[in-house]
Amino acid sequence: MDENQLFMKNLEVDEVPWHRLSTPYGRATEFPKCFNILFKMENMDKVKEALFTLESNTEHQSTLWHSAPFTMIFLAKLFERAAAKYKHNKAAHYIVESLLDFFGLMVECFHDIDSMENTDPLERFEDMLNEDYLWSEEYDEEEDEMRYEDGEVFSDDLFYSFYYYSYQAVVYCKPILKHLEDSPFKDSVKELLELL
Repeated sequence: MDENQLFMKNLEVDEVPWHRLSTPYGRATEFPKCFNILFKMENMDKVKEALFTLESNTEHQSTLWHSAPFTMIFLAKLFERAAAKYKHNKAAHYIVESLLDFFGLMVECFHDIDSMENTDPLERFEDMLNEDYLWSEEYDEEEDEMRYEDGEVFSDDLFYSFYYYSYQAVVYCKPILKHLEDSPFKDSVKELLELL
């Protein structure tokens, strides 16, 4: 297991400064609440709402944001947990089914940007949490909008890292995907494995 895989394995939700990570619609401040709901896998309506919130704030029109690779770490962990429970838990079954589709979308986003001429990603997954890359401690919608108007919001290596490390989080799920090859999800699993 390399350094980045160890980082993904050991990272906890509360160790990520979500309030300083961008999404298509602001900041990822509410993401920990969504993960809390999802990992419980109890109320189907709440699970659907939480998963929709995370997915729609991670990818938008094939563009990924600073929160994306960190969100993907915990969606990968959620996927692993749900894959172990889907036979006896409707919410877990829904999560596996939904995440297989979403992971496929994220892999396609990576392949699209990877086929263009790119810089290298940051050396380590955790480098994206360096102070220089984080947004202000206090959320100011106007200030954030000005940041987009001022030109290059993210350096090339940071922006490419959003895609590269999101993809690595899906690759991290490969052993779980292999276990699902003879499951009710086998068609989606096969498609996703072919993309990896």
